[in-house]
Amino acid sequence: MPRYRTPSGIDEEQLWDQFRSGDEVAFARLYKEYVQVLYHYCAHFTADRALIKDCIHDLFVELWKHRQTIGQTTSVRFYLMASIKRKLVRHLNAELKFSSQDDVENDREWLPGCAPSYESTLISFEEDDHVNSCVAKAIEKLPRRQREAVYLRYYQNLSNEEISSLMKINIQSVYNLIFGALTNLKKYISPEKVVL
Repeated sequence: MPRYRTPSGIDEEQLWDQFRSGDEVAFARLYKEYVQVLYHYCAHFTADRALIKDCIHDLFVELWKHRQTIGQTTSVRFYLMASIKRKLVRHLNAELKFSSQDDVENDREWLPGCAPSYESTLISFEEDDHVNSCVAKAIEKLPRRQREAVYLRYYQNLSNEEISSLMKINIQSVYNLIFGALTNLKKYISPEKVVL
């Protein structure tokens, strides 16, 4: 089984074990590696940026406090995303802001890849920016559960099994969500819409 790596390529299990043993540098690195991943994921559920930041802060405070009793994990990314989702949903339910999953306001900021590339020429830059904008707008039109599945699969590289566990749905439902999302995206993104 392949070992998972952080966004910058560090071995997750090794970093996690260093953190669990009380290494403050490893803990700080863990935070730095995953704070944006967790923030973007939470933006699926609420546009309340202050709440998202509070939940992430609380999660890392709890992790440090309980570091000696936290077990091993083969996917730190999955563990943190599952943990932050539970914490955020509890807060949202407590504040009665989570009345209907499909009515939660969408925050476009969750979509990574919208940042323009500075390595390309100005023309390429404009084309990339336009294509990213078209893709982002198309993804915004997807139902919330399809958006979440696409984000987890294609932007966080989680396996279908991990998505199934995180979203609390069976594996066939994951396939159905992703297939449905891709089918919808084909409708929303046509060559003539993407051409400058």
